[in-house]
Amino acid sequence: MKKLACIATVVSAVMMMGSCGQKSQQVPFDNGDSLRTVNMDPTVFGVCGEATAMNTLQLITDTGDTLMLDISAAQEANQVFGGLQTGDRMAVIPTKDKKSATLVINQAALMGNWVMPNPLDGSDEVGISIKEGGIAESIAQSSIVYKTWRLVYGKLEIVSVREGGGDEEEVGLYTLMKLTPDSLTIKLDVRPEDMQPGERDVDNTMMYSRQKEKEHYDVQVDLEDSGVDDFIM
Repeated sequence: MKKLACIATVVSAVMMMGSCGQKSQQVPFDNGDSLRTVNMDPTVFGVCGEATAMNTLQLITDTGDTLMLDISAAQEANQVFGGLQTGDRMAVIPTKDKKSATLVINQAALMGNWVMPNPLDGSDEVGISIKEGGIAESIAQSSIVYKTWRLVYGKLEIVSVREGGGDEEEVGLYTLMKLTPDSLTIKLDVRPEDMQPGERDVDNTMMYSRQKEKEHYDVQVDLEDSGVDDFIM
């Protein structure tokens, strides 16, 4: 059985951190439970089209439809995450008439390695790697094994297994707060009934930065030209 991830220990939860077509279809990056919720999930998945403009998103859906969605209201509500780039995969929650969008997430912008200072001592970077195909992996931490991710109901869902927890999976559901090329901010959704005493004052917001590639320095060594004396035994 899966249980909703709870922040009984924020130090562990702070390290936590998909998708196809219409209501009756499975989403890609399926972790095995998509059919439980996809029938009611209004999210539409597709690709950002060339006719996309400042306030309009052309969405070529996974089912072959082309939608022209007004995203001005979503922009005003800060509900457009990751920007708009032709060819990028998008997750969109449209209005019932399919004329506008209330939420837009650029899935391509979500991919990558996201890290934060270790909350235990701040010495190292720890985090999560969000990969194609719904794969999630831990970065520099052994207490949590990330397994899968997907977007559902406009939320980021992450499935993980904790060290010492056997095979029991935890499902964390996160609200996107910010997504730029270099930063990701998410907030874990915790129901009041799932909270432990004293958790109501806990800040469940996690701020990640995109992990920078290690720099490689080319060291050039000037060598002197060899002479006759260099070969004398």
